[in-house]
Amino acid sequence: MPSNNFTVAKHHPSTHTQNTIHLKFKSSVATSHLLLRFYFFPFSVQASVFLRQREWGERERMELVRAKSDKHLTETIAGAAKSPTSIDVGQGGAAHSGSLSRKSSRRMTPASPGRSAGSHRNSAAHIRKSHSAQLRVDPEDLSNAALSRASSASLGLSFSMTGFIMPPDDISDSKTFSDEDDEIPEDLEAGIQRKIEAEPTMPICLKFTDVTYKVILKGVARNEEKEILHGVSGSVNPGEVLALMGPSGSGKTTLLNVLGGRLNQPTPGGSIMYNDLPFSKFLKSRIGFVTQDDVLFPHLTVRETLTYAAFLRLPKTLTRKQKEKRASDVISELGLERCQDTIIGGSFVRGVSGGERKRVCIGNEIIINPSLLLLDEPTSGLDSTTALRIIQMLQDIAEAGKTVITTIHQPSSRLFHKFNKLILLGKGSLLYYGKASDAMLYFSLLGCTPLLAMNPAEFLLDLASGNLNDVTIPSELEDKVQTSGSELGRAKGKPSPAAIHEYLLEAYKSRVAENEKKNIMFPVPINEEDKEKLSYPKREWGATWWQQYSILFWRGIKERKHDYFSWLRISQVLITALILGLLWWQSESKTEDGMRDQIGLLFFLSVFWGFLPVFTAIFTFPQERSMLKKERAADMYRLSAYFIARISSDLPLDLMLPVLFIAIVYFMAGLRLNAGTFFLTVLTIFLEIVAAEGFGLAIGATLMDVKKATTIASVIIMAFMLAGGYFINKVPVFITWLRYLSFNYHTYRLLLKVQYEDDNPTMHMHMMKIDSGVIEIATLAAMIFGYRLWAYIALRRMKLNS
Repeated sequence: MPSNNFTVAKHHPSTHTQNTIHLKFKSSVATSHLLLRFYFFPFSVQASVFLRQREWGERERMELVRAKSDKHLTETIAGAAKSPTSIDVGQGGAAHSGSLSRKSSRRMTPASPGRSAGSHRNSAAHIRKSHSAQLRVDPEDLSNAALSRASSASLGLSFSMTGFIMPPDDISDSKTFSDEDDEIPEDLEAGIQRKIEAEPTMPICLKFTDVTYKVILKGVARNEEKEILHGVSGSVNPGEVLALMGPSGSGKTTLLNVLGGRLNQPTPGGSIMYNDLPFSKFLKSRIGFVTQDDVLFPHLTVRETLTYAAFLRLPKTLTRKQKEKRASDVISELGLERCQDTIIGGSFVRGVSGGERKRVCIGNEIIINPSLLLLDEPTSGLDSTTALRIIQMLQDIAEAGKTVITTIHQPSSRLFHKFNKLILLGKGSLLYYGKASDAMLYFSLLGCTPLLAMNPAEFLLDLASGNLNDVTIPSELEDKVQTSGSELGRAKGKPSPAAIHEYLLEAYKSRVAENEKKNIMFPVPINEEDKEKLSYPKREWGATWWQQYSILFWRGIKERKHDYFSWLRISQVLITALILGLLWWQSESKTEDGMRDQIGLLFFLSVFWGFLPVFTAIFTFPQERSMLKKERAADMYRLSAYFIARISSDLPLDLMLPVLFIAIVYFMAGLRLNAGTFFLTVLTIFLEIVAAEGFGLAIGATLMDVKKATTIASVIIMAFMLAGGYFINKVPVFITWLRYLSFNYHTYRLLLKVQYEDDNPTMHMHMMKIDSGVIEIATLAAMIFGYRLWAYIALRRMKLNS
């Protein structure tokens, strides 16, 4: 009988000698076993249970082989440590040869505070794996079932056609031919990774029982109450990654927001405890929340984004240099060194890739060394390799003593086995909670077994959606549907999705729910110092009010200078100024016709610089709403510091283009050639710009809807223009108040006062009585402060969870 020889070469780092290991397998046994696995189905549940028991028996024999291997490995390492050719696994790792992978060299470096937990365990596990090929294994010690597991692992299947379910631990341990099958490809844009040097993490154990959440849907006739979550329970400890799975609309994001303290109105039902204590404002500084959408400023670079986050969120006790160093460490830890000077980009701006943008969002949260990290679908829109890298990074973060919860839509099989715990939701109800590795076994005991080799995540999502295609139908469910006698319980010869959902929900409640609740209720050991911190009622700011203002001011300047000085905006202002200068080229004010022409030009200036700032400022808060909600929910800064920095950073940008515009029009049109008159004209236009901008900010902050705001603002601006004093002078008494609310009217009167203050007969001829101008200046100043106060109150009343 011919046999196949598999040769695995191992090079010793010091001697570079080659030790060849021959693993001989009988091809007839392997071939017959593969035929049995792929071409024959067990159509009875009893056969599946028998095969599973047989496999578990063979697993015990494999454990004996591993114990012998570990003993032999210990003796080998002890002998190598005494020999002069032993390898020094130290700081730099320069002694590693080509036979050691990047993964092994990374795990054998000294652990940092960012990944201290579990580092020695990973190093020992990897040493055992990397030297396991040096052991000579007798093929006779391996049974057909053991060979089956090895072949299944090499094919990457989590379970076979026979219905046998292989635990993920066995899959990783049965990789005989390569230690790098599970290795994540290194990012081509990543540099040398450094660990984050941070203070020790305060562990947080999150427990939640019978969580419910309802929303009120506003209808035409009456409001309707809809319950999104129906009594969801679970827990997650430090060092674990909990995955929330379920089809679209099952309540994953809602549950994540409730657990993160992001949904307060209406108040969620049930109990949510953080180390057996309720949610407090202090926890906001210990929770990192990564939203599904990448909410970032498009014109800031990666380094600027993380540096500003460090300045605002890290404690006041750290110096500026320490905060900058923390940002650099995060960049290195996430592999963003190659793109650290590249702008983030957006819909219309080219920037970093999608995977890099997602890592920047995660970096914004882990920069504070959070105790609890929540992520909403961090792998959406990413390819499988990038998604695997993101999940591996979350696993490394959890190993550092942090608690990680993430929603996941449809992970690959490799991603699924990275999770420690799993919550499966269906229509807002809990269908499974427990270890992710036990999920397939649980549903197989219910009678739901896949008929095809498929991704476990796909199988679970099909069950949660009520889809039993390519899945065995439980006999209990069949009997229940038949005895009910309802045609609604069946769809195309199979149980309906509603019947499947009811069956899975009742099965979980009757078999698992009570025991899991009892396990959740066990108290968490916590020292008094951490308990006092968690119960601290006041929030902790990372910077003083003045520091927040300064940071936000310069961040606003860097972000918005691209919009203010874009070629489109500059072209708009310059072309308009040139057209006006050509139309009113060297106009004269000595004649009546020339005076009328110049008055028309002055009125157009008041209208143009009242119209443009309004429709620019309207977009300010609606466009930054998502960013404001995200940063305010994390307590990055006070709203007052943000608002003052936002309106003050616009002032220097608002002044530059109007000065250029007035300089062109003023001298081309032949207006009064006097330095004082020129600067007073610029000052008058600037007062109108600031007042009009405040009006736009107020409308935008009140409505927070660009379409509604522009519609209402266009009507109001048209009314202000008509009442501006140029088209009509004698306004009816009952609508005279509209004129005094118009900033066009007051600006127009001030421009006439500046240009023709010595020509009162001409003003009387045009029925314009001009006094000292103090009333107009005071009115514009009142508008500047009044409209901004209106905008601030509107922002203060904005709900963060809306």
